[in-house]
Amino acid sequence: MASNMKKKTERVEAKREKRPYAVAKYIRVSPYKVRTVLDLIRGKSVKEALAILSTVTNGGAEPTKKVLLSAVANAEHNRGLDRNDLFVAACFADGGTHLKRMQPVSKGRGHAILKRTSHITVILDVKKAEGEL
Repeated sequence: MASNMKKKTERVEAKREKRPYAVAKYIRVSPYKVRTVLDLIRGKSVKEALAILSTVTNGGAEPTKKVLLSAVANAEHNRGLDRNDLFVAACFADGGTHLKRMQPVSKGRGHAILKRTSHITVILDVKKAEGEL
């Protein structure tokens, strides 16, 4: 039994993401709105992405900026990487749970309203130098 647990932990460790990342869960913004912001910063350097997020007025920009700054802090503190060498390798927004509300309508009925939440993930990576492969 113990050997199976050790094998399982080895498999999980092998599949674990090696790049620095940050996740924000249950953010009260629809994933559709967040994905439009994430498309703007994907593949950009951290400095450029922060500049973009500071100027975008979309509702998903502020939580995305916080997640990006958290990922940068994770990279600097946990991995000892330099902030100037980082870029946004991958970013995505998955749908979270829905807050279910009711909108009263005529004849005593009610229509369901789904208030959506998002799980925002930002993965960073180090830029390759020009001569490296």
